[in-house]
Amino acid sequence: MHLDIASALNRLRTQAPLVHNITNYVVMNTTANALLAIGASPAMVHAPDEVEEFVEISRALVVNIGTLSAHWVDAMHRAVDRANAKGIPWVLDPVGAGATSYRTRVAAELARKQPAVLRGNASEVFAVAGAAGRTTKGVDSVHSPQAVLQEARNLAQTLGTVVAMTGAVDIVTDGQQVARISNGHAMMARVTGLGCTATALTGAYCAVEKPFPAAVAALAALGVAGERAASAAEGPGSLQLRLLDELYKLDSETLASARIEIE
Repeated sequence: MHLDIASALNRLRTQAPLVHNITNYVVMNTTANALLAIGASPAMVHAPDEVEEFVEISRALVVNIGTLSAHWVDAMHRAVDRANAKGIPWVLDPVGAGATSYRTRVAAELARKQPAVLRGNASEVFAVAGAAGRTTKGVDSVHSPQAVLQEARNLAQTLGTVVAMTGAVDIVTDGQQVARISNGHAMMARVTGLGCTATALTGAYCAVEKPFPAAVAALAALGVAGERAASAAEGPGSLQLRLLDELYKLDSETLASARIEIE
């Protein structure tokens, strides 16, 4: 399968899709700026009284469970149900699934509503797949994507979704195809919110692409930008600033350095 990630980026920038985010307090600014930098239009809309109306004017929905509360969970379910009814793609980030029973239950309930893409670290995917009980160290992964690949494939087949796992090598699967993206830099793990940024970017790409190529294109874009940012950064602080610039500067030439293998 051939993926033209440069063309996907061009479509994203030409269409500038509105991406509705129900996300956590920690990353709102980070993910909004990343979406703007790559060419999408972000909105952070959480109130249960307006999410259904807002999702109808959006091209994609991103649901991130990082800072849970009962009214936000209500908003998430309302938005997801309306997105499904209107055929609007949505992306789930099950942040910290496996760390507590409440968080794992909320993630599983949302996952059963069949997101276009479920994007998480390997331990979060492992927990959502129901392979074990307490499987994470907070929001950090204690598994590698490759170690959880079979569980991810089974989950993708069961839900009819695409599962995207980020790590040293990112893995995307729809239950049949498997893509590996080996861009990125170890320093990215020292900046909070870059996993959430991967999810937000995946939402933007889902507005202009089918779920499997959208997830691959998003993770490749973030990985390439992260590598380029890290090459000139003095540490995590300057990496975060430079990453926005590199997302903004992405083009067909820079994306040529994406390392993607599909089987």
